Amino acid sequence: MSDAPHLADRAEQPYAAISGKVTMAGIGPLAQRTGEVFGWLAARGISPAGPPFLRYNVIDMERELDIEAGVPIGTSAEGDHQVKVGTLPAGRYAVLNHVGAPDTLIGAVDKLLSWADAQELTWDSADTQDGERWGCRLEILLTDPAEQPDMTKWETQLAFRLADSG
Repeated sequence: MSDAPHLADRAEQPYAAISGKVTMAGIGPLAQRTGEVFGWLAARGISPAGPPFLRYNVIDMERELDIEAGVPIGTSAEGDHQVKVGTLPAGRYAVLNHVGAPDTLIGAVDKLLSWADAQELTWDSADTQDGERWGCRLEILLTDPAEQPDMTKWETQLAFRLADSG
């Protein structure tokens, strides 16, 4: 079940993440690596500044996806061979909140993409030889799986950056 899509301005946000190039079947195992990011942050005394997310940098559903399993942080930090540090860009985003298991997100993504198309919005994305490259396309897990083990009750926020964001 998804709420109505809407627009929202998001501020720039530092983050730490583990990145990987995976097929569709590899998304879940990479997403589970956010635990490693939380551990990495804890070992450095860095507090998370929000819920974990997946950032989709390049999408080619037939081949592979370049994604990051990340955690927002409140301060800049220096990455290493395991965890990279970056900044999610500020800008205007199309947003949709969805409740359901991760395998139901495809329908929520379709709903957000269709809504934006009907609104004549343009994504911060470009077609490349590797697939569709996004300026910032996020799936933010708003539910803590440790507190709610029933995946059908998980709330995920989709936030996709628009081209007019600067």
